[in-house]
Amino acid sequence: MASIRKQVLIDVSPDAVWDAVRDWGGLHKRLVPGFVVDTRLDGDDRIVTFASGTVLREILVDLDDDARRLVWSVVGGPYTHHNGSAQVFAEDDGRARFVWTADLLPDELAGPTGEAMEQGTNVVKQTLEKQTPP
Repeated sequence: MASIRKQVLIDVSPDAVWDAVRDWGGLHKRLVPGFVVDTRLDGDDRIVTFASGTVLREILVDLDDDARRLVWSVVGGPYTHHNGSAQVFAEDDGRARFVWTADLLPDELAGPTGEAMEQGTNVVKQTLEKQTPP
């Protein structure tokens, strides 16, 4: 099983970053606009449309405000297994560390998934630093 982890320091408070991450339905507006072009809620699931045209159904597994951790699973699509998490950590200098992890099968999807996660992580940083006042 492939396990991919991407992280970035964001020059925004951890609470502000977490507020955007935890907005399950606002992915395309608050966190990764342009990388994700639409997010539609279907009960607790979200249907995510990426700029590439890929559409995935994601099931909400856990939203933990105390740990600032969001966990989801992709069902259907190209994966036989996918578990993703996003977590926000406070740095000593007041900035936030955003960590995105995905465990997936088949292993052959690790390359393209890692590339997409790298791009998405960069968009998270750019979006939040631009949209959130210091």
